[in-house]
Amino acid sequence: MDKSTMMSKERTVNPANPETIPKFVDRLRKPKVAQPKQNPDYPDHSYFELEMKEAKHRFHRDFPYTRIWGYNGLIPGPTIEARKDKSTFIKYMNKLPKKHFLPVDRTLHTANDSPEVRTVTHVHGANVFWESDGHPESWYTQDYKYVGPKFRRKVHEYTNHQPAATLWYHDHAMALTRLNVYAGLVGFYLLRDNLEKRLQLPAGKYEMPMIIQDKSFNEDGSLFYPLGPEPPFPPAPVTPSITVGHLGNTITVNGKVWPYMQVEPRKYRFRILNGSNRRGYILRLSNNQTFIQIGTDGGFLTNPNPVQTIELFPAERTDLIIDFADIKGQTITLMNDDTETADPNEHTSVIMQFQVSLPLDGKDNSVIPEELAPRGMELHEHHAHVKRDLPLTATNDEYGRLMLMQNNRMYHDPCTEKPALDSIEIWNFINTTPVSHPMHIHLIQGKILGRRPFDVDKYLNEGILEMGPMELPRDYETGFKDVFKADIGYVTSVIMHWKDFTGHYIWHCHLLEHEDHDMMRPITVIKDSHPIQLPHSDETIDEVIDEEESHKTEPATGEIKYFGNFWRPMD
Repeated sequence: MDKSTMMSKERTVNPANPETIPKFVDRLRKPKVAQPKQNPDYPDHSYFELEMKEAKHRFHRDFPYTRIWGYNGLIPGPTIEARKDKSTFIKYMNKLPKKHFLPVDRTLHTANDSPEVRTVTHVHGANVFWESDGHPESWYTQDYKYVGPKFRRKVHEYTNHQPAATLWYHDHAMALTRLNVYAGLVGFYLLRDNLEKRLQLPAGKYEMPMIIQDKSFNEDGSLFYPLGPEPPFPPAPVTPSITVGHLGNTITVNGKVWPYMQVEPRKYRFRILNGSNRRGYILRLSNNQTFIQIGTDGGFLTNPNPVQTIELFPAERTDLIIDFADIKGQTITLMNDDTETADPNEHTSVIMQFQVSLPLDGKDNSVIPEELAPRGMELHEHHAHVKRDLPLTATNDEYGRLMLMQNNRMYHDPCTEKPALDSIEIWNFINTTPVSHPMHIHLIQGKILGRRPFDVDKYLNEGILEMGPMELPRDYETGFKDVFKADIGYVTSVIMHWKDFTGHYIWHCHLLEHEDHDMMRPITVIKDSHPIQLPHSDETIDEVIDEEESHKTEPATGEIKYFGNFWRPMD
């Protein structure tokens, strides 16, 4: 296309108006793979450097270039390829400007008295030392001139002692996560192991990591993010102000608006992440063909799972195989059937297109195994030490804005979730709010036990938790996960094993505007609090283990119920 034609198209396409934006004109691109650097302080091929910097990116063929922030200036950032049981070391360097190009709300925690641009990277789903977890208070500015109170290290270490899985990395700075992720600070962290290799799954050019994000644009092609609450919510008395959740009016995949992918008539593996701030997706193929689900957030399922639709709430991942062998020459569309997040329309109900137009390049020797990951790491309810009832509630902040909370507390309130190392716990998310929440717990991979409907009014007015029968997990969420959808009016029960590491972690809603506005709470994993014999009535939980600090924890509160062979039940 010559320059004059390009300029003409840019004049007729309005990036702010989805009605004018042609679909399926940009090819889906596979994210680049990060290359290790030599560093005498680290083993060969284990050390990486990623630079967070401002850059220009073209989201659509007919858009001007858009200002973004990206790891190495890319959307998405370079994919980290890691191996199980082989440590990876990453230095994330902040080379961003000192002023943010998206609207910063200075009324939020840390934003009012700290530098405007702060970053810290969290590898989502990683089993990791707390100092390398990307704690929101471990933020730092350009060249580490200023650092947050929990900043400990410039080079993050990931031991990778966990099964192969689709992980991802993203910014996690206090009060800025929604803006920094929306600006582009995201990327894949793909952990591989020997089991994955033996399975003979589609690989190489037949494996495609895909990050789905909704975006809105201004007429000049720049990213649009609202200055304050959007209808139906009332305006805020401060500007800029946090919103309850921004929904973009276009859908991007790997940084391209409504792209297409040319495929051969054979099997492909898709590792799909919902990287949106607020929007949920229900994935379906337009020809109603079956997906073969092989994995969830935490890795492979035990057996392949044929499903026609898969729901992905923000930060959830799914690992799928689509077999195009029988639809040579056809074109099918990846659809979004979600109606819970927002009313569907002809634009946000469409994600991308598959064109089965390439000739088959040799025999397809990939397989869909009858068994993927053998059983053996199951979590059993009768092994649980602690059961926690954790209400998700709504209130108003000092400016009258809607604020969502966990366990009826704000972020800065004293830590109440203090699991013991090598303990199993059950957490019950009691959702009293009018929206569902993707609850993310750092450090662990757990499983959904089920959901029970409950009488919300009776619980809020009388404090009585009256529940109906247990509903089992949906067919696409039976594997290990680190994001758990807490449905409206339900108690969602999750079981998890706290192992390998102690220290300071986080649990929060992964609707990023909720997370930045106090729907986030600390976790302190402590060394030992579950003796074999019954404790004395005046005995307190053992000390917190921290490389640089140690203090006594609070006694257990009434919100914790101890049970099992060695604990007296508490009402």
